[in-house]
Amino acid sequence: MKVGRILGVTVILVLILLFQWPKLKKNERKVKIAFFSLMVVNWGLAVLLVFFPEMPGPGQFIDFLYKSFKPFW
Repeated sequence: MKVGRILGVTVILVLILLFQWPKLKKNERKVKIAFFSLMVVNWGLAVLLVFFPEMPGPGQFIDFLYKSFKPFW
């Protein structure tokens, strides 16, 4: 079951990559590296969410960070 979800995420990200890659300019090497690295990070996060669906989101991380500043308000 999890393999199907991972394959689904992979297919979606590959489709995004195939549609967006030709739109990037040929001489923009740094942009292509940044785009590809963000796609890899997104794929990794998606796979983590498949295995650990109860993982906290970014909003909960921000709340955790700012909770320590609450006594100063």
